[in-house]
Amino acid sequence: MKPYGPEQIHNVGVFGHGGCGKTTLVEALLYTARATSRLGRVEDGNTVTDYDPDEKERRQSIHLAIAPLEWKGDKINLIDVPGSADYASEVAAAMRVIDGAIIVMDASAGVEVGTELVWQAAKAANVPVIIFINKMDRENADFDRSVQQASEILDGHIVPLQIPIGREKDFRGIISLRRQKAWMISPKHDGSFEEADIPAEYLDREQELRESLIDKVAVTNDDLIEKYLEGGADALTIDEIRDGLRAGIANHTIVPVFVGSATALGGMAQLLDGILDCIPSAARKVSNATDLVTGQPIQLKSEPGEPLAALVFKTLVDPHVGKLSYTRVYAGVLRANSTVYNSRTRHEERIGPIYQVKGKEQTAVPEVGPGDICAIIKLVETVSGDTLCQPDRPVQLRGIDYPPVAFTGVVKPHSRADQDKMGMALQRVMEEDPALQISRDPVTGDTLLSGLSETHLQSVADRMKRKFGVSIDIELPRVPYRETIRSRAEATYIHKKQTGGAGQYANVSMRVEPLPPDPNREDPLEFVWEIVGGVIGRGFAPAIEKGVREAMQEGQLSGSPVVDVRVAVYDGKEHPVDSKEIAFKTAGLMAFREAVKKANPVLMEPIYELQINVPDQFTGDIMSDLNTRRGRIIGVNTEGSRTTITAHVPLAECQRYATDLRSLTQGRGTFAMKFDHYEDVPAHLAEQIREQMQAAHQEA
Repeated sequence: MKPYGPEQIHNVGVFGHGGCGKTTLVEALLYTARATSRLGRVEDGNTVTDYDPDEKERRQSIHLAIAPLEWKGDKINLIDVPGSADYASEVAAAMRVIDGAIIVMDASAGVEVGTELVWQAAKAANVPVIIFINKMDRENADFDRSVQQASEILDGHIVPLQIPIGREKDFRGIISLRRQKAWMISPKHDGSFEEADIPAEYLDREQELRESLIDKVAVTNDDLIEKYLEGGADALTIDEIRDGLRAGIANHTIVPVFVGSATALGGMAQLLDGILDCIPSAARKVSNATDLVTGQPIQLKSEPGEPLAALVFKTLVDPHVGKLSYTRVYAGVLRANSTVYNSRTRHEERIGPIYQVKGKEQTAVPEVGPGDICAIIKLVETVSGDTLCQPDRPVQLRGIDYPPVAFTGVVKPHSRADQDKMGMALQRVMEEDPALQISRDPVTGDTLLSGLSETHLQSVADRMKRKFGVSIDIELPRVPYRETIRSRAEATYIHKKQTGGAGQYANVSMRVEPLPPDPNREDPLEFVWEIVGGVIGRGFAPAIEKGVREAMQEGQLSGSPVVDVRVAVYDGKEHPVDSKEIAFKTAGLMAFREAVKKANPVLMEPIYELQINVPDQFTGDIMSDLNTRRGRIIGVNTEGSRTTITAHVPLAECQRYATDLRSLTQGRGTFAMKFDHYEDVPAHLAEQIREQMQAAHQEA
């Protein structure tokens, strides 16, 4: 493929609900543009963009994939993006680097869950959108219903540029409202078509929708409005309509609708024309960046003469080949066998060969100019979201806003061998999927893996088994309960031990009292030495404190750590011969336990703040469900047709909320959760939790 300038490059993401035909559409567009010589099928596992073994097995996209093609002197980089919400990080990465999005809808299903989610993502990313209504040849296909749903649920600015001729088995052509002509699809389904007059039975419908289209186009420009008011819809030329259309799409006052069938290769050439007409080229992309020398914001133009600025937006890891980093060049030129600067690590990276990619196919190129996408092999420190720039002109592009984690599981290796290899394998899959987070339970020492859902983490486990030979299970983590006290108490403990020879003796009196909760407190213990008169030597204070801290690691109610306690040692006694550090450590431990028993000990549980965003019709169901989870609603905010509910919910009640919310809202709800504070467990539940925790300790 020849080099292209930024004014000839269009980076286009293909999004939609799972099963709407995104991958099949990409396959059909590649075939129509003669970028491939055969038409692959998802069912056969031979498509260009679903080449990963997991994708072939599941018959669904898991990773985004690049598929470039050439059309009428321009280059279109198609990015096939997974439709499942479990891979929303792929949507975030693609939205960051595209110039426009195609949202694919199934004509028989209309607006589905995934349609709404990617629409919201495109809106948040300020990405121009065109809609393609696919599968017009399928049973129950209904173009008008799909457009109406899209207008009601997604955006009132949606306007068809095309309408179908026929539906289901009778789907045979497409009418262009701009050009006022029809394209009749070849019965051979080979992508060919014949230009024809609009059938008489469609003339009234065509005129009605054309008027609506011209109304939308005319308001984008004062000259067009004047011309339209003077001469009507027919006064505007094709070029004027195109220019007004581009302006409306760019400022989000027009969302054009195309129609066709990817499996029948109907409407593919027209959609490719529509991409060139509707989606801006990379040359129009002005990128905001930060100059790392001055710290000031700057703007970079998509021009070869600008300093290099490229963003790594996707990383794939092969256990044999190494890392493959998908990169978009925003300014300047990225050259093979050169040295670049990583703005995050502040280190230089050596660039080896650079490749243009089409699915798994890689073609080496000497350089990649602004606006284009390439792949780099074996970058050492660079990960997704990093900026690559010139060492003498360091800049930083905005990174990628990945969705927040919503589910956390404990990683359990099957064997000792799996345990040894698990850490490295987890790091490698995290490079591929930055939506994952790894942490460690400070109490149990378990490895915790957080992701977007239970299904998301299970797919990670499957990938680790296939790619790295590491077998793991994902289990729910133990709720990190805590214990504390609610009143002041005192206790004295005398430790005596005579076993023949040297004995042990320590006498310790201490007072315990609660500390007010403080999220910024790093130490759960405030230890105070109030001994006067030298009844206990100061040298034994560290031993007593050590005993107290040991006792705090495992509370007496449930075995959970004790927090927010002030301990004051105010009296005691030592023996000139038998007093030793071990004796005072034991006395400190036992005195603390005795004092805590008298100080109204309580069990506390972590409370998380949930921000739940759902369509309005589910608000009542969500609020009722939160009440059953012991949740407290602290805010409700409605914006458009969606409501955001903020609530405090015990972690024990929402560990599987990602799955439950999907069920409650038919997949249309999203949420984010973060730790907020600890609260006392209600008395009627505390005893039950204590019994469960004690049983778990005994089994361990």
